[in-house]
Amino acid sequence: MKKKRSLWEDRSALLEDDSKSGTLGFDSETADRNRCICLCSDAKEIDAYRILRIQIRQRTKERRWNALMITSACPGEGKTLTAINLAATFAKSFDENALLVDGDLKRQNICQYMGLSSEMGLVDYLLDDRPLEHVIIRTGVPRLSVISGERKNYESPELLGSGRMAALVREMKDRYDNQYIFFDVPSILESADAVAFAPLIDGILMVVESGKTSVHDVKKAIGLIPQDKFLGFILNRGHKL
Repeated sequence: MKKKRSLWEDRSALLEDDSKSGTLGFDSETADRNRCICLCSDAKEIDAYRILRIQIRQRTKERRWNALMITSACPGEGKTLTAINLAATFAKSFDENALLVDGDLKRQNICQYMGLSSEMGLVDYLLDDRPLEHVIIRTGVPRLSVISGERKNYESPELLGSGRMAALVREMKDRYDNQYIFFDVPSILESADAVAFAPLIDGILMVVESGKTSVHDVKKAIGLIPQDKFLGFILNRGHKL
């Protein structure tokens, strides 16, 4: 039986050639300005994300789920920021690696939120057959890696639902030990992306903004995704699962 590799084994091979990978660290001022609070250690909201981490673990470990999609019902509910903070919280648990994948192919905002520099991302992997190791970004946070780039694509439902994307998810799930993979994907009612991608992953988390998201939109969004994969809601500004 083939031994699984550590994410850090793959990334260490790139240390001598930074042209193949991203920057060695996020920009703290940019991250703070964009409310990437869990990249630091003194924000009062961190405990709320720790509770989320515990709840997600409890709901995924027995089922051996580790590939999770983070989406929302409508745009502007904070799904990308939630994905960043949640992935950082998992990486700081000492028990797991976290890989955060920017699956919002029309925007590619994760690097901008974190102040990371990256030319290549998921689009380059899917269309140009770039090696996975070449699109993984070293964030400067131990055990936290990111895939996010500059290149955008407007045929995103086709790419996210493609056979190559399905193979990538399988590789990510099987390749590394003790890792959660978080996919930041466009909101369900905004485009077909989340609906196309949902069959490929293990579980789905939906971000809803307190006082903004209507019950009608939430019910409509839930009706478009597989019910057996739905893990729960994350209430933005309340941070409850």
